[in-house]
Amino acid sequence: MSEADAPTVPADTDAVRDALIEWYEDDHRDFPWRRTDDPYEILVSEVMSQQTQLSRVETAWAEFLKRWPTAADLAAADRADVVGFWTDHSLGYNNRARYLHEAAEQVGSEYDGEFPSDPEELQELMGVGPYTANAVASFAFNNGDAVVDTNVKRVLYRAFDIPDDDAAFERAASELMPEGESRVWNNAVMELGGVACEKTPKCDGAGCPWREWCHAYETGDFTAPDVPTQPSFEGSRRQFRGRTISTLKEYDELGLDELGPRIRVDYAPDGEYGREWLEGILSDLADDGLVEVENRNGDTVARLRS
Repeated sequence: MSEADAPTVPADTDAVRDALIEWYEDDHRDFPWRRTDDPYEILVSEVMSQQTQLSRVETAWAEFLKRWPTAADLAAADRADVVGFWTDHSLGYNNRARYLHEAAEQVGSEYDGEFPSDPEELQELMGVGPYTANAVASFAFNNGDAVVDTNVKRVLYRAFDIPDDDAAFERAASELMPEGESRVWNNAVMELGGVACEKTPKCDGAGCPWREWCHAYETGDFTAPDVPTQPSFEGSRRQFRGRTISTLKEYDELGLDELGPRIRVDYAPDGEYGREWLEGILSDLADDGLVEVENRNGDTVARLRS
């Protein structure tokens, strides 16, 4: 079996999907372009976001749309003014502004003022490549394919142990995306890569909804295609030591079977990551003078050392 043909996503795909969408809809970054389905406004946000910090894009996007609120307005503008705006707002290569202006002209002259809704047709617009076309199709028309960018590859590699192979990433992303829900799904999976599964992950802090299935969370190995440094065994053990300390800060004391599930979703008292494993973590922390461990009526109880 080749890497591209290897097993991909978990069997309980519906649960994986539901967990991510619920997490995203419960709380996500409220970028203004996520509150519109206007293809012109979304195209502007996508072009501006290429290699530009999103915090800077928000201001520029609002000002751009105030000045040129529709594709027809942009097409009628002097191209030098558009390029000047781009330069003044430090939005990267000026050719993006020229292409955006020309794309607006195409929408008027070739599509009667209506944006095409299909990713392949959208690629006919000047400067619109496969990724941008798919983003506009997804977020404006709910008609896109699964997004596969660097952040999404990192998520899939870590969460489901997908091999570093473009065909495998495409297959896994397509299998995961619910049919007809490209708008919410692509926003959600990109949000996961942007706030929880960054190069330095924030699994617990961001409440990652995929911890239950995540291979990296289970093993402590957060290597990814864009994160080449292989963490050592001791590094992954330190991660669980840190989780233990953070958890015990919230409680006066906890028994093993109360503490275990709070630091590992796969904790099982008699399993590989069970009481014996957790007692080893606590023993290390006790040796370092960080926790106190007490045997009480046959149960092990841990607390932070005061």
